[in-house]
Parts: sequence; C-alpha cells; structure tokens
Amino acid sequence: MRSASFTATSLILYLFLFLLRRGTLTNGEITPLRRGFYAGVCPEAEQIVRETMRRAMNREARSGASVMRLQFHDCFVNGCDGSLLLDDTPTMIGEKLALSNINSLRSFEVIDEVKEALEKVCPGVVSCADIIIMAARDAVVLSGGPNWEVKLGRKDSLSASQEASDNIMPSPRANATFLINLFHKFNLSITDLVALSGSHSIGMGRCFSIVFRLYNQSGTGRPDPHMDPRFRFKLNRLCPVTGDGNITGRLDATPVKFDNQYFKDLRMLRGFLNSDQTLFSGDERTMAVVKIYSVDQKAFFADFVEGMVKLGDLQIDQPGEIRRNCRVVNNAPREETGEALASFTLEA
Repeated sequence: MRSASFTATSLILYLFLFLLRRGTLTNGEITPLRRGFYAGVCPEAEQIVRETMRRAMNREARSGASVMRLQFHDCFVNGCDGSLLLDDTPTMIGEKLALSNINSLRSFEVIDEVKEALEKVCPGVVSCADIIIMAARDAVVLSGGPNWEVKLGRKDSLSASQEASDNIMPSPRANATFLINLFHKFNLSITDLVALSGSHSIGMGRCFSIVFRLYNQSGTGRPDPHMDPRFRFKLNRLCPVTGDGNITGRLDATPVKFDNQYFKDLRMLRGFLNSDQTLFSGDERTMAVVKIYSVDQKAFFADFVEGMVKLGDLQIDQPGEIRRNCRVVNNAPREETGEALASFTLEA
C-alpha cells in the first residue's frame, strides 16, 4: 500500500510540474503578467509596498530576508498565487504547516500590513500574490541589492495544500544533484539555481537545520568534511547537539546586506546550510558559477534579477480572486473570516 500511495503521489507531482511548465491547464487561459499592471487602477501601489517594507525593515532588519523567502515558498507550490498566506481552516490544512515552512517562515504580519495599507487606497484591486512579488523585490533593494521592474497581474488562489508543499519544497539537507534536478523541472537552469540561492546573502538560519551537519553528516556520526574547522567550532558553540533548535545563526558574514559575500563564504567552506555549501563542494557545474559570483557581484546581481523574474512567472490556470485579507478567501464561512480578521488586526 505504501508503494502504491507513493506512486500516486509521484504521478500527481509529475502532472503538476508538467502543467506548471506549460503555464496552463485545460479550463481557460492565464491572465498575462506585465510591468506597470496597476498604473491605471492603483498608481500608488508599488510605492505603498516599498514604504511599508521600509518601515518593517527599520523595525527589524531581518524581516526583509523573511519576506523575500515568501516568494520562493509561494511560487514553487502551484505557482505564485498567494496560497502560502492562507491560514488553516477546519476543512483545509494550508502550506504554513508544511515541513519546510513550519517554525521557519515568518513576517506574515508584514504582508498583512502592506495589504491593509493598499486596501485603504485601492480596495479590492491588488492581489496578495502580487504583494509577495513586490515586497520580495523591495526587500532586496532596501538591503542594498539590485532593483528591477516586476511583472504583475496575478490572482489569489482559493485554497492551499500542505501536501503540495511537502512534495516540492527542498530540505536544507538537499545536495546539489537534487537541487539541479528540482530546478530543471521548473525550467530553471543551474545558473538560476546558484543565483537564486544567493538570496541567502541576507537572513538567518535555525540550528535545527544544521545539527546533522555538525554531528552526523549522512549518518556517519561525524561532521560535514566540507566545513572550515574554525567556522564549525563557532557553530558547535551556537548549536550544541542537545541545544535549542530554534536558535539562529547568520546565513553569511553580512546577513543584513545583499551582496556577494555569501559566495565568498562558500569558497571558504563557511556555508551555513548543507544546501548552500553543496553548491561549491558538491558539483563542479554549480562550483563554477559560485566562483564567478564570488569575484563579480554585478554578474550575480544580473543573474539574480533574471532568476527572480523567471520564478515570478510560475503560475497555473486555476480559479482566483483578489483577497480582501491575505489570510482567508473572500467567501469563507463567517467563523473562519472572523478568526482571520482578528489576526489581521492584531498583527498589522
């Protein structure tokens, strides 16, 4: 029975990825995304998002990295549709409890704050899915990274799926081969993989995600050999084997500045996550790109922008709407709507 279940799940995942790459299902067409989508209906939209992000990052610099991560975790699962933002309901277990998200993703209240500001000016116009895209871009810019025009016009999904997220999102233990194959399924290249992994130029990671590297890499009972000994000593002190898994460490040496330090750290065997260090230590193809970015920040910035645009293009044809509250669909039962609105008000 387990084998049959696994086969069925694999088939569903294959069909989803096939449809996602084609960009359509059978019941209609996807609204084309374009730059300046809100210029005629909510011209202040992008400025409102940026200023709200600026305030959030002034309160807590880490929120920039946290918001940027939302684009990755939203777009890889059923396309960029804001499904990640939906709270669980009595009839739906959403993506927030998925293995790669629970106790990890944060700053959902920043998206709430952006949505509330937009609803005051342009009610019912700007989708939560588009807010994620704009806010992720602004997080990069406000951290010193590149700027770019984002394509907009997405609708918000009517549901979310923990299972879909669990079937797709990679583990921090993932190796280069797995990551290359995963990105290929989304028509993303090795260059896209390495460039987008550079999102870890900012932010923090949990001890929970690296304890195996420090004490039992691949079941050997030994630490990851691809780790600078002095760096490992620091991490041992930060993350003892029986310590608090929610303690956080820097993903690179400049965790609030978007730059190419992340790639320099990988070359010095100071990557925080296994899924980071493997890009230098686990495959010659990804290693070559890491070497380029470590000495050419402009090349990294250019490829990162291209990768983010490609990531933002992932979508499937499905029913959608413009949510009034990013945590709940518009036609939700009253008790669900009330719970989400209470959360919305408290956290904004």
